[in-house]
Amino acid sequence: MLELYINNDQTAKTIRISPRTLEKWRVQGRGPAYLKLGARVVYARRDIEQWLEAQRRTSTSQAAACKTTGVK
Repeated sequence: MLELYINNDQTAKTIRISPRTLEKWRVQGRGPAYLKLGARVVYARRDIEQWLEAQRRTSTSQAAACKTTGVK
């Protein structure tokens, strides 16, 4: 069975960005939703998958109108 939650480094590797970028995105309110468990930050795999799906674009002009959060 797959793990339901993964840490910051694993999430960054999954979406192919640096862990530091993912940390910055949390401060900025961007990127996938996360859970704060005490001092730990974890990401639900389903939230990562939903966030990735929301990043889908059909043209480059859509990227300018949308934030990294996937808001259309």
